[in-house]
Amino acid sequence: MYRIAALLILVFPSFAIAQNNPGTTISGMVQNVEKSSLPYVNVVLKKQKDSSFVLGTVTNDEGRFTLANLKSGNYLIEISMIGFKTHLQKYVVGTLSPFLDLGIFELKEDAKLLNEVVVAGMRKDGISDRMDKKTFTLANNVAQSGGSVLQAMQNLPGVTIQDGKVQLRGNDKVAVLIDGKQNAITGFGSQTGLDNIPASAIERIEIINNPSAKYDANGNAGIINIIYKKSRQEGLNGKIGLTTGLGALWIRKENLPGIRPQYQATPKLNPSLSLNYKKNKVNTFLQADWLYTQTLNRNDFAQRIYDDGTVINQQVKRNRTTTFSTIKTGVDWNPDDYNSFTVSAYLNREKIIDKGDIPYFNGDFSVRSRLWQFLEDEVKYTATAAALYQHKFKQPGHLLNASFNYTFHREDEKYFFTNTMLTFTGEDAFKLLSDEHVADLNIDYVKPLKHGRLEGGVKFRRRTIPTNMQFFPGLNSPLDVNAGGWADYKETIPALYGNYVFESNRFELEAGVRLEYVKVNYDVNPNHNTYKSDGYDYTRPFPNLRLAYKLNGQHKISLFYNERVDRPNEVDIRIFPKYDEPEVIKVGNPTLRPQFTKNIELGHKLTWDKGSVYSALYHKMIDATISRIATVVPGSTLIYNIFQNADKSRQTGTEITVQQELTPWFTFNTSAALYRNVIDAFTIENKYPVPTVYTMPEESVTSWNTKFNGMFKMPKNTTFQISAVYLAPDIIPQGKISSRFSVDMGAKKQIQKGKGELFLNGTDLFNTLRPQKEIIGNGFKLISTDYFETQVFRLGYSYKF
Repeated sequence: MYRIAALLILVFPSFAIAQNNPGTTISGMVQNVEKSSLPYVNVVLKKQKDSSFVLGTVTNDEGRFTLANLKSGNYLIEISMIGFKTHLQKYVVGTLSPFLDLGIFELKEDAKLLNEVVVAGMRKDGISDRMDKKTFTLANNVAQSGGSVLQAMQNLPGVTIQDGKVQLRGNDKVAVLIDGKQNAITGFGSQTGLDNIPASAIERIEIINNPSAKYDANGNAGIINIIYKKSRQEGLNGKIGLTTGLGALWIRKENLPGIRPQYQATPKLNPSLSLNYKKNKVNTFLQADWLYTQTLNRNDFAQRIYDDGTVINQQVKRNRTTTFSTIKTGVDWNPDDYNSFTVSAYLNREKIIDKGDIPYFNGDFSVRSRLWQFLEDEVKYTATAAALYQHKFKQPGHLLNASFNYTFHREDEKYFFTNTMLTFTGEDAFKLLSDEHVADLNIDYVKPLKHGRLEGGVKFRRRTIPTNMQFFPGLNSPLDVNAGGWADYKETIPALYGNYVFESNRFELEAGVRLEYVKVNYDVNPNHNTYKSDGYDYTRPFPNLRLAYKLNGQHKISLFYNERVDRPNEVDIRIFPKYDEPEVIKVGNPTLRPQFTKNIELGHKLTWDKGSVYSALYHKMIDATISRIATVVPGSTLIYNIFQNADKSRQTGTEITVQQELTPWFTFNTSAALYRNVIDAFTIENKYPVPTVYTMPEESVTSWNTKFNGMFKMPKNTTFQISAVYLAPDIIPQGKISSRFSVDMGAKKQIQKGKGELFLNGTDLFNTLRPQKEIIGNGFKLISTDYFETQVFRLGYSYKF
């Protein structure tokens, strides 16, 4: 039924995708044969086709000239001065570099130079002609307006959401950046805060499947870069907005007997303010958001079946209340045309209150063997300070950037449990305090060339995370009090990179390498009952290569190769058990090691009038695959979920993305992906609470997904959008997840002469998104369905001034 509905929905089109790029800037210098600079030389750019005028300028006192905002196409440059022969050269605007140095032109009295040079530009569509980046403007995403960044991502081509994590091409090893930098809100190697970042604060999202060497090597699936809003208009300008909404309007599945009610009609509230003031050489900016939301965060009904015949039925219900306050502010100062300074700060406070109920019943639900109720009171603080200096050389695009970023992140958690058994009731608690300190120093250099550019730089990171866990056991406590104590995570990463870009009329090359040295120390309480201090280090190059050939103006073929790494995040190796579900317990593993990935991709881009299609074939080879493995200890029904390095795995797939403006009022894009995942057989040992060996046979599956998003431009400045997503069954660690399907809709209307905007939208309109999982371990099988909150309706208003 769902597949038929999906096919019916997919006849609708998609939201518009925009890429903000001002065009290409070319520069050069004019001299005479004696190598003396020639000022006040006329430089004119014309179209090759009809010699019509495009741009013109004159050289300055040093003989330099600049022509900016060039679109792709064939050009003729004409350099002339009284007393010299006119110099003519043909130019083909390409797609790679935003700045090019055309070098030195010599004006002679008796010669003509008719060489060809290539100048780079960018097309303004969702997939750039470089084919390594897709850029999506959230203002065009009406169906998820007013929600979180995580919700806004789920309809982007190539992106899926599973268990609150972003996946690219079915892989959750994604590096998430904010304004091009790692941030504690999204995690250094995780995605913890995406569901609380208001989409209203974000200008656009960039997806980079094949990052170059200038990016950190972490994240084998690719990079998602979240760009905050920032204006540079002269004077005072800004935007205010207010969004409200309701979720969980009806109960999808009734609770098991004897527990507190599920959250219903959950309120959402998000006021936001964006301010910018620019005068002369100073630009100041402020982005402030406050988010309040209640959510039925989890409502998982599961059955555990053990080899000895034991059957346990359970429900994990979690009512969550979140307040999320964010301020991002800073100052840009440009004392002259060649130097600029930016100082910025990012401040955040996140407060989470979870009220959970977990009842456990026997096989026929006649006896409740246990009721576990908990209150989690968690506060997270983040403060980031950044300083950036940029020096612009006289040649446009010739840059030196130096930046320093410092982040402090505190995680303060308090858990209070009530453990009701058949014969007694006990109360337990624990407290976790974790402080994260991260210091990054970056120096980057860009040198435009006649046919491309050179990039290089160095980075140094120092990161420390002292953590302390305290257990407070009550009557007949199930807590492992000996697993508490302290642990200190220390990470040092110096890195350097170089990258070269070349482009001719038909051929493109981008090649680089990043060299990283990583040293991690993890010191733990010497009295810990299982784990001891551990760590690792490595020195490794991470190359990247892209070759492209332009068959003609419409067809381009590209070949990508890069190597990436996924380093375990601190929470993945954190030694303390997490008891928010007392019979399926998560524990970190300090012996976890990085996984290394080799990627190869063949891509093809076809463009036509107001549309394009991008198709790709890719293959990933992963060594020491990181996976969470669940095992039981003999004689117990408790399940321990612990990250482990499995053996090798592979992913082979193909994807296609099509976008088209069919009429001025009807635009769509659609994407589809087909891939096969294979995990080789492996044997691991879960050491906590006692050594347990588990062997997994080879596991493989072929899966696919499709998305179709569309936008209608209606009369009276009204826009309507509909989005549909279908995800086929897929494998997860030790099991599989069933198919998922959802439909979102939204509408917005411009009012108050375009300064005001109203929107109304709804997510998962048919309440069909309910993940079903099956996990098989050593002597047990777990089958679950999560009826958590997915359907939300929002109404919002914003005003620009």
